[in-house]
Amino acid sequence: MPVGTIRSYVAKKNAVEPQWYHVDGTDQVLGRLAARIATVLMGKHRPTYTPHVDTGDFVVVTNADKIRVTGKKADTMSYPYYTYYAGGYKVVPYRKMFATYPERVLQAAVRRMLPKNKLGRHMLKKLKVYRGDSHPHAAQQVKPWAFGL
Repeated sequence: MPVGTIRSYVAKKNAVEPQWYHVDGTDQVLGRLAARIATVLMGKHRPTYTPHVDTGDFVVVTNADKIRVTGKKADTMSYPYYTYYAGGYKVVPYRKMFATYPERVLQAAVRRMLPKNKLGRHMLKKLKVYRGDSHPHAAQQVKPWAFGL
């Protein structure tokens, strides 16, 4: 090998051991929480991060119904979707979506911060969001994650 050659570590798919982390959403700001969760799902918090390999961890979020937004976002944000019927473009305001499905609000925010490809869809499946303070993942030995706060 020539002198001065730089070798980079490339993670292998089978060599990654995913961890499980728990996040309490009480009084957390939606966008800041989503950005930190997306970092963990992608694996950017690890020194072995490789862009084309899923090196991320599982994240369990509880108390999704206690997440907050700042400013006028509660009045201006909306969630559009299409029913695939003629004239089927619908828009749900943030207040209605959060009152009905607070889990979907956080999932949508995290989904938009992940890669827009097959790997990103796989990463999103590692996010588990629950509106109460209990979750069914005790067998995975979920560790608390404070995101450096």
